[in-house]
Amino acid sequence: MPSRRTVALGLKLGSPKEPAEQKTPVQITRRVSSGDSPSIQYEDDAGHGLGTLLRSFARASQRALVPEDFGLLRRSSRFRSLRRTPRKATDKSQAPTVPGAALDVPSKGTDSIRRQTSAGVGPKELETEAEGKSVADLIAERQLLAAFKQLRHLETQLVAGKASRAYEQDLTDFVRRAMDVCLHYDGLAAEIRAVVRETLGPDGVDAAALTELAQVVRAEEEAHPEPPEDGDFLRMPRRWRQQWEDEVRRSAQERVQQANAAEAAGDEDRSSDLARLLAELGCLVRGDLKKVRLEVQPAYAAAGFQAWEAYLHAFHDAVALRLQELANEAHGCEQLYVLLDWAANIYRSPDFLDAPDLALPAEPLPPLLAPEVWARLENDYTSFLETKIIRCFENILQLEQSHWAAEEAPEVLQGQYHAPLSIDIHMLVAEHVKAAGAISAELEATTLQICARALSLFVPRFEKTFLESEAVNVPHLGAYINSCEELRTSLLARFPGTFEELGKPLAATTSSFQKRLLQVLQSDVQPLFKVLCTKAWLTQDALQPLMDKVVDFGRQLELVAPPKAQEILREAHRYVIREYLVQVLRPRERFRGAERVTGSQKMNLDAQAISDTFQGLGSEASWLDQAIPCVSDILGETHKDDIQKHLEMLIELYPDVRREHVLAVLALRRLGRRRNQRLLQRAQDLLRASAKAGDTGTTRDRVLFSEIEMPTFMDMLITCI
Repeated sequence: MPSRRTVALGLKLGSPKEPAEQKTPVQITRRVSSGDSPSIQYEDDAGHGLGTLLRSFARASQRALVPEDFGLLRRSSRFRSLRRTPRKATDKSQAPTVPGAALDVPSKGTDSIRRQTSAGVGPKELETEAEGKSVADLIAERQLLAAFKQLRHLETQLVAGKASRAYEQDLTDFVRRAMDVCLHYDGLAAEIRAVVRETLGPDGVDAAALTELAQVVRAEEEAHPEPPEDGDFLRMPRRWRQQWEDEVRRSAQERVQQANAAEAAGDEDRSSDLARLLAELGCLVRGDLKKVRLEVQPAYAAAGFQAWEAYLHAFHDAVALRLQELANEAHGCEQLYVLLDWAANIYRSPDFLDAPDLALPAEPLPPLLAPEVWARLENDYTSFLETKIIRCFENILQLEQSHWAAEEAPEVLQGQYHAPLSIDIHMLVAEHVKAAGAISAELEATTLQICARALSLFVPRFEKTFLESEAVNVPHLGAYINSCEELRTSLLARFPGTFEELGKPLAATTSSFQKRLLQVLQSDVQPLFKVLCTKAWLTQDALQPLMDKVVDFGRQLELVAPPKAQEILREAHRYVIREYLVQVLRPRERFRGAERVTGSQKMNLDAQAISDTFQGLGSEASWLDQAIPCVSDILGETHKDDIQKHLEMLIELYPDVRREHVLAVLALRRLGRRRNQRLLQRAQDLLRASAKAGDTGTTRDRVLFSEIEMPTFMDMLITCI
């Protein structure tokens, strides 16, 4: 078996080579020094011909055969192979080594120089252009187009030599020359990537280098438009445009990752820190894209190369990736909103690049965050938001309690009592709804529902807390009635369909405050009713103190919202009439003869005074004015036969009169058992007819006598008359 030795392929086209034995099978081993590329072996024996070798080498040549940092590549000894440096003689027992490639070949004679010369490829051919500089020097000096032309010239000669079968006797020589060409092509590609990496650096844009880069990429595409049919690896497309695009993407990702911010301890600090990070990210992306549009794109466009779209998509993808990372780290309502707001409003804003003609297009850029990620962020945000809004309502309640504790009276604004409660709630709802609406319509609708639910729970809680406090008085009750009315009208009008369920708790709370307001009046005037319908009452004006209280109450109602003020005033009017009738129907002293007539006249005067007072206050319950006169007419009627007419008038005007009320009225006159029975029977017939006719809406609203309770012994009393 002939001896074998290892010969390193010197990367010099036209350098002498060691002789090889023709009859011995050839095993070619190429080890790539780059850590990214695995070792590749090529074998040629009896079962594998030249085609197998070339196909294997073609696959290897498509890989990155040089380091990413071409600065190291420039210093590598293999890129000096295209220079006219004489090769030193080596002993057969010690093979020279060249970084990146080694061949194991059998020993043979030294006739390769003759075959190299016969192939028409000599070392001088690489120095015929660019002032005699080697390809490696041209690449190092970034004379990319000149380097490509030399490599293209060499490639053409190798392909021609292969076609003329000049390398049939020495396959190793062809492989060594082909590897030189491929490695220099890879070195040229590495330099292209280096130019791209430096484009957005602090040194500024080298327009000439970018223009030449574009020209080289286009020249390579024209030289290798598509894979050759025979599978010749030297003429395979180098796909430099794809490498350029990949490097643009890597460059954009590196630039985007530069935006960073220190971590903070608290949620608020982290949210502001995230805002600063996003602001820095936006500033960086804005500056880079403006540089691309105003400086980089014109340089590429000079060679017919479109760079704006590639950079735009690269930065968009890089920002999307960074935002995805931040989305996974975001916590709390503030951080989530900052992230959503930046993605929806700031980045997508037409003013993002500070120039209308540089606005980011809505299409065909995909969304920054995937739909499922966006939905998750919105769900997390709304969960935090619900808790935050409930906490805000709790703060509003505590603020109102502080006003009660300080005994601060409500302000009067625009002629009405005013409490800050309504303004605080309006601001709370408007702020969060507006913020959510700026992100998406779906988030706005969800936020509205959250606010409506929280407010529906807050209103009854506020009512209970206030009514149990010591701050209950007319001004505060009036102010909170106004606040409830403002919330009911404005929120329902501004957000129709969302706050409809809020109407019920607001109406219930308003009604509760109105009743409590009436209770304040009742507690003030109730003792004053006790002096009415007594013998002392016949000779003095006992009604005036009561009316003074009513007038004071009515003046305070003028500071309450008109619809509710009118309702309260009508209830106060009805209450006074009802309590007056209670004193009449359940007298503490009974009148006889002249006292009864005087009492009837006194009742008419009081009825007129009550009517004038409430009419002056603006009460619209004029239907109450005839109640007291109807009873007084029965009490003071001197013709007993006319009493039935007065009784019929009373039942007609007030259908809620009951049998016990008629008995009480008849008891005031002492008409005798038979007459009373006849009048009572007539009254019952009228009451049955009224009940058969059915209650109308007006009748239901005019309730007076049915709220007056009469003692159960009235039947016994009338029987004894």
